[in-house]
Amino acid sequence: MQNKITRLLMVFVILFSFTSCELVGDIFKAGMGFGIFIVIFIVAIIIWIFAKMFGRK
Repeated sequence: MQNKITRLLMVFVILFSFTSCELVGDIFKAGMGFGIFIVIFIVAIIIWIFAKMFGRK
C-alpha cells in the first residue's frame, strides 16, 4: 500500500513539474519581446543623448 501511494505521489509531482516548465517557457517567450523593446528604447535614448551632447552647437 505504501509503495502504491509513493508511486502515485511521484506521478503527480512529475505531471505538475512538466506543467510548470511549460508555464515558465511561455512567460519567457512573452518577456523576451518586452525585453527587446526595452533594450531598443534604452539604446535610442543613449543615441539621442549623445546627439544632443556632440551635435550642432
